[in-house]
Amino acid sequence: MTKKEFVKRVAKEKKDLLQEFINIFERKKISFCVVGGLAVNAYAEPVVSLDLDVVIAGDKLEDFLFEITKKYKIRKYFNSINITSPFSDLRIQVQTDLRYQNFIQRAKCKDVLGYRLPVATIEDVLQGKIWAALDETRRPSKRQKDLADILRLVETKKSLVSLLPYSLRRKLSL
Repeated sequence: MTKKEFVKRVAKEKKDLLQEFINIFERKKISFCVVGGLAVNAYAEPVVSLDLDVVIAGDKLEDFLFEITKKYKIRKYFNSINITSPFSDLRIQVQTDLRYQNFIQRAKCKDVLGYRLPVATIEDVLQGKIWAALDETRRPSKRQKDLADILRLVETKKSLVSLLPYSLRRKLSL
């Protein structure tokens, strides 16, 4: 079974939601990159996730939203926009926090769910996870997952420990 077939089965896809998004990005010439847990999977031992977190070039965000509101359900939050479809359990989360914008220009193509996608560098993925783990407004269960993702990255590349704030190093016993 290929990665795409696995995702289609796990996400109960009736349509290839990710491919539809990739097509929009290409057609509209929208720069983006993958961040979050699936970006961690591109560097470390993968875990199953149905959340695809992306950063979209800020100057193209409105164009992208105009395009997708025709077909998908959108919920806006303080620093993100969540996109869902009745044809798939895959969830797309667009990170709107401006701190992530520079990740796009440093991204490299990697395998994500069987697709070649631009993924933030391992250092940028780690930085995003640090921000998320330290964000007191996030649910504790989300912050615990962020800590686990940080450990997965550090286990992959030991030198990343030096980028962790002391409070996280202590919490993670590193």
